[in-house]
Amino acid sequence: MPTLEGLEEASLEKIPDLSIAQMRFELSLSGAEAKELGIDQAEVKRQLLDKLKSGYMAKLYKEVSEELKLPLNNSVMEEMEQKNKEELEKLTEEIANAEKNEGESEVREAMVKKCEYLTCIGDKEGALKMLKETLDKTTTTGHKLDLHFHLIRLGLFFSDNKLITVNLDKAKELIELGGDWDRRNRLKVYTGFYAMSVRNFKDAASNFLDTVSTFTSYELMTYLCFIKYAITAAMLTLDRQELTKKVVNGSDINEVLHDIPLFRKYIDSLYNAQYAEFFVALAEIEHFLKKDRMLAKHASYYVREMRVRSYSQLLESYSNLTVNYMANSFGVSEKFIDKELSRFIAAGALNAKIDKVGGIVQANKPDKKNAQYQAVIKQGDILLNRIQKLSRVITI
Repeated sequence: MPTLEGLEEASLEKIPDLSIAQMRFELSLSGAEAKELGIDQAEVKRQLLDKLKSGYMAKLYKEVSEELKLPLNNSVMEEMEQKNKEELEKLTEEIANAEKNEGESEVREAMVKKCEYLTCIGDKEGALKMLKETLDKTTTTGHKLDLHFHLIRLGLFFSDNKLITVNLDKAKELIELGGDWDRRNRLKVYTGFYAMSVRNFKDAASNFLDTVSTFTSYELMTYLCFIKYAITAAMLTLDRQELTKKVVNGSDINEVLHDIPLFRKYIDSLYNAQYAEFFVALAEIEHFLKKDRMLAKHASYYVREMRVRSYSQLLESYSNLTVNYMANSFGVSEKFIDKELSRFIAAGALNAKIDKVGGIVQANKPDKKNAQYQAVIKQGDILLNRIQKLSRVITI
């Protein structure tokens, strides 16, 4: 695991401050939801308004006031706007002075400063315009990549998926032209972070696990938060062999698990087939998901899929199981397990069937060779159809 000092030095500035977006999410929850998740909305509101006022974030202050249905403090708003105007005029003068008296490098640096200020105060349109102008005047691959990372963070802050995907694609193109080691790793973290937010947990796990030992993207999240995300994605998508190698026996992850005991319990309980403990841990993981703005909308899906995974893991070891045995294993009632299994079997998520009379769950182990044979036949039919269509075109 990299040292915290080294990570902090290598990380970019937190522009924009993504914790503000998280606070806005927490305040968007209903009072009942917030109470269930242990969120003190009054304290969150106080912290958010303090951040906005101390940072003179005029546009964000107005948006948040409208969101929370708070009366706009006109004197505070006027002070913010005046401060923004003065600072922007100063930054514009610095750019003009650099263009007149300095070189290209100094001009770019002055332009970047203005980009950062516009982003900090929540002026999305102004920041986008300035970032485009700065990109047009930037020639080196590394500096272009930094600007695209800035644009991705802006997209993450405002939940603008189009802005994120466009700049991820451009960053990937630039990386192929000669991005350095640090920026390559940073791009993987950004890619994984976005993938997770759109429920692509497989890509998220791959990118996160590739950068566990080289993580420096503190502008997005803390290292502990990154490890939580990596574990969350890996538990859902990795097979047992990969999970063992990269998570259970992963030295970098194990070094920090003592700081996040819930995630240790979550890993160990499923890996060691302690299903009742796993269900308890999964319920706590669900709270973690619901409190996170990037994962909240996927919480129900994630919990459902992890339940399916745990049921499948138990059924793989047996041909037949009683409903009573499964209920006891998971620490739930027979009625609950019967309803759950019936739902998942009907949806095709579990290869099993239930003998209601005998109270037996019969595992239907998939025939892998037959499945491969059927896949080959299907692909062969598709290829023949394409060849036939091609031959008709050539004949014509």
